[in-house]
Amino acid sequence: MNDQVSDTAKGLEDPRDKHPKPPFNKQFQPFPGLAGKMDPVPDHGEKSYVGSGRLAGRKALITGGDSGIGRAAAIAFAREGADVAINYLPEEESDAQEVITLIEEAGRKAVAIPGDLREESFCEKLVHDAADQLGGLDILVNNAGHQKSNESILDISTEAFDRTMKTNIYAPFWIIKAALRHLKPGSSIIGLSSVQAYDPSADLYDYAQTKAATTSYVKSLAKQLGPKGIRVNGVAPGPVWTALEVSGGQTQENLVKFGDDTAFGRPGQPAELASIFVQLADNTGSFATGQIYGSAGGSGQP
Repeated sequence: MNDQVSDTAKGLEDPRDKHPKPPFNKQFQPFPGLAGKMDPVPDHGEKSYVGSGRLAGRKALITGGDSGIGRAAAIAFAREGADVAINYLPEEESDAQEVITLIEEAGRKAVAIPGDLREESFCEKLVHDAADQLGGLDILVNNAGHQKSNESILDISTEAFDRTMKTNIYAPFWIIKAALRHLKPGSSIIGLSSVQAYDPSADLYDYAQTKAATTSYVKSLAKQLGPKGIRVNGVAPGPVWTALEVSGGQTQENLVKFGDDTAFGRPGQPAELASIFVQLADNTGSFATGQIYGSAGGSGQP
């Protein structure tokens, strides 16, 4: 059998050509942005992710589950057999309803809980409502994040700084505290770090700090909750094509060339990270805790 036939039989895919490459069209959406209005529309695994029952009977809450990496995780979890609750901002309702439909088409229970994570009382209610409607909770993905590019620290107001901190750091703190009363041994908490935690960009001063903090809380909490049988891990993406980037996360100049500095010359798509979340939630990943799993197209340190 020659190499060409052998590669085809194995179903190999060249990662360089699997997804769109820059240059991309300049495009801007008001925060928080909608995936459905992006050009090109991101791939969250809607047509490609095939499950095999790895999370059968599990119950997951994903913040920021309407689009981007959170949406990819929600689709994967449902197709692996989990019931899924997603949180999102009210402005993201159209994206969220698409996810709800996809979860239900997978034969799983879907719960939509819109609201702003910057409020402690809402974070507590979010966890309560998710656990109540799902009949329990054993997977928590703190995915929601706020990112805005600013050329100078002088351009960041206290209000803007506060929004980034509340969304990226306070919200996971409040949500994890509320969730611990529901999480039993074998449960999994997954945080969203970033290559920004290790090699921060000059224009993401506040966002990068929160990702370094996320990396730290994952490692600290893993030591605290390990004796209780609860695993805590993180995922550190590189440039991934999501609504976060077109709603202020990147300058228009950077957006055009977004991802061209990776080894594959393109940004990642949310679907390419979905299996990492499944692995971290699955019982087969039972020895992984306090770990940061990188997926950055050749950059990053974890």
